[in-house]
Amino acid sequence: MTVTAKESVPALLLRQWRDPAAWSTTSDVFAILIAVSLPWSTSLVAIFATALLVSMGPFLDAKGFLQSLKRPICALPVALFALAAVGTLWSNVPWGVRLYAVGPSAKLLMLPVLLYHFERSARGLQVLIAFLASCFLLMVMSWIVAFDPRLALKSGAEYGVPVKNYIDQSQEFALCAVVLAYPIIGLWRTQRTGLAVLLIAVSLCFVVNMLFVVVSRTALVTMPIMLAVFALLHLNWRSVVIAVCVTAILGGVAWMTSPKLRWTAETFGRDYQLYKEQNLPTSAGLRLEFYRKSLRFISEAPLFGHGTGSIRGLFEEAAVDQRGAAAEVISNPHNQTLNVAIQWGAIGIVVLYAIWLVHLMLFRGEGLAAWIGLMVVVQNIFTSLFNSHLFDFNEGWIYVLGVGIAGSMVLRNSHEAATRESSAP
Repeated sequence: MTVTAKESVPALLLRQWRDPAAWSTTSDVFAILIAVSLPWSTSLVAIFATALLVSMGPFLDAKGFLQSLKRPICALPVALFALAAVGTLWSNVPWGVRLYAVGPSAKLLMLPVLLYHFERSARGLQVLIAFLASCFLLMVMSWIVAFDPRLALKSGAEYGVPVKNYIDQSQEFALCAVVLAYPIIGLWRTQRTGLAVLLIAVSLCFVVNMLFVVVSRTALVTMPIMLAVFALLHLNWRSVVIAVCVTAILGGVAWMTSPKLRWTAETFGRDYQLYKEQNLPTSAGLRLEFYRKSLRFISEAPLFGHGTGSIRGLFEEAAVDQRGAAAEVISNPHNQTLNVAIQWGAIGIVVLYAIWLVHLMLFRGEGLAAWIGLMVVVQNIFTSLFNSHLFDFNEGWIYVLGVGIAGSMVLRNSHEAATRESSAP
């Protein structure tokens, strides 16, 4: 916008300051920046999330926002955070530990904010595309680091992992690869083959990276489940049979040509064997040990749990005079249900499962936004069998961003459809 002779720079800035549309655009930009930075940085996500909240403040319709919090899709995430805060009252660990343990659930408070804002903004799809583009750039960087580890953006980087860790990276790549299946099928059916082929190439790039560079065992287990959901929802039986056959053939080829894939898959049995025979603290063995002890902790306080931040103290007590895997002390049992149940008992489990259920129901319709949101929730549910992914930073933010943006797009489309029906003659 140019400044006319009749309007000074201060006057222009004041007009922009008072313009709700300008503030809304600023909030959209910060949401896009959150999506771009999520695969790369934790601190930038926190900075841009704070900036998003600040930018929404001046012209926030407080009454409308509070009204939106009454919806279960918004109220339940807030309830889980409130339970974490209240749970500090019956925990027996130091207050610093209790307050620190509230933090992982705090990101859930951004979910109602994103749902409210992007119901009124048309830039939700741009946020999701920004996340896809950022993950694609990370995938390119992963290949570069695989060939030259010195180019990694962190010291002591894992093979093919330029930032963060291979679990976060696999989570992002698996989600992007599967989510692209829906637009690919839609484009193919409408004979827009050029764009369909481009998206197929992008999806395959993510898959090939996971096969030949690095992949987490969690992604190996959950990705087929996500693909099965896609096949059942969007393919006829004939196409499902063809897809299964093609997948089996490609899977066999990948198994024969990818030492990384074979090594990752074989660690399941090897880790379990070493744990059972030698009591070694392998990844699989530790999880079994954590789960066994966690069930005992839950049985001791089944209704309200042991309180916020109590997990590490319980494992420290259980590790006394133990050795090997049994002597390991952690503050995260690597299972979302157990994490919640130890701290807040059956009440916490009810709230957690209610969150997943209402968000699944939100995405039960048709359309790209519904498909993206469904995959985000399905992935989080199944990966949370092996990790506390709703509370982990990267995976938790993927859930908040995915459900918040895709959910708001679904709600926005629903409102627009209802408006068209009511105005039709």
